[in-house]
Amino acid sequence: MAVSLTRRRGFLPALLGLLAIVGPGIITASADNDVGGIATYSQAGAQYGYKILWVLIPITIALVVVQEMAARMGAVTGKGLSGLIRENFGVRWTAILGLAFVSSNVFTTAAEFAGVAAAAEIFHVSRFLAVPIVGLLVFFLILRANRKITERVFLVSSALYFSYVISGLKSQPHWPDVWRGFFVPSFQTDSGYLWMVIALVGTTISPWMCFYLQAAIVEKGVRVRDYALSRIDVVFGCFVTDFMSFFMILCTAATIFVFNASHPHLAPIAINQASDAAIALKPLAGEFAEVLFALGILNAGIFTASILPLSTAYYICEAGGFEAGVDNRFRDAPVFFTAYATVIAIGVGLVLLPGVPLLSVILISQIVSGILLPFLLVFMLIMVNKRSLMGEHVNSLAFNIIAWATAIIVGALTLLSVYETIAPLFIKSG
Repeated sequence: MAVSLTRRRGFLPALLGLLAIVGPGIITASADNDVGGIATYSQAGAQYGYKILWVLIPITIALVVVQEMAARMGAVTGKGLSGLIRENFGVRWTAILGLAFVSSNVFTTAAEFAGVAAAAEIFHVSRFLAVPIVGLLVFFLILRANRKITERVFLVSSALYFSYVISGLKSQPHWPDVWRGFFVPSFQTDSGYLWMVIALVGTTISPWMCFYLQAAIVEKGVRVRDYALSRIDVVFGCFVTDFMSFFMILCTAATIFVFNASHPHLAPIAINQASDAAIALKPLAGEFAEVLFALGILNAGIFTASILPLSTAYYICEAGGFEAGVDNRFRDAPVFFTAYATVIAIGVGLVLLPGVPLLSVILISQIVSGILLPFLLVFMLIMVNKRSLMGEHVNSLAFNIIAWATAIIVGALTLLSVYETIAPLFIKSG
């Protein structure tokens, strides 16, 4: 269904046009702050305080570049990313990338449901009750609701991330130190600092967001004549998501980092997962801050557990030539809805199954996703520069310089991160 927009001039028509087209960019960027992302940002603030805030500036630029390319390709070609990869690089590459992408998404979906379980238990609700209910809710949301309703639900979820802004303000940060840490880059030579920077980059730019955003742009019917407004949606979404990330780091920097630094004789408070940060906030910033942080984790888990299976279903259907889209009914797109339900069922099952090493599962998914990302960025850059595909909408020279630099840096950092993760396993086994 194409978005109906005109080229009428004036503030009101432009505003109405923007409201009609807004959605995919904000939703994709917001879902990027998933349970794993919250844990990473919380760890960054707890370990390095305000001094690591400056990293968000280059990360936001990289995020804008990657998201904008995916959205532009969707608007110009009217095709999803996996479909374009199949047409331009063949079935073999599509299958290899698909195997890595789908397996990574399945395990990451399990991580989102694990976040739901942890947040629910903070509110004294059993995971065996909360996780299946959430699984059924997200499935029936996609199965029964159309695209507009689904998009509105996702936009409401995006707005709920403001709970982190309130939590951050409740933590009473020292604002002069905050602005100094944000605007003045500082470096540390220890390997832990480098890997934390790598983790922040890796958790902000992920393969699934490229596939989902491009598919959402195509399904919404955004065409190249409307793309100027869609670009505003994409760029605004990137800034909003890192605005939330800023307050996640701020919250734990103002509380846990300050507490650890001022009590060197005590065992430091450690953040191993997102729920640890919420629990640690209670004695330092009050019960209200803990509740808001836990609600944010619950919302992130539900939100991303809806988006990740969608991106998986889009990939499978675009690559295989099957009908896809949440505007369809089950009988019209059985492969799409079956793929979506299967990813949710596996994610729920992994969290509830006793004895499953969930942390190892999440680690494997991050490794697979990390290996996939550099290949995907290179493929995107090759396609977005093909004049036969993009016409006059190929990258400009300046944009190419930024985009290739982003791809090379992200690729190098990701490969280093993967090496850092895998190398200790071999050293230990040797």
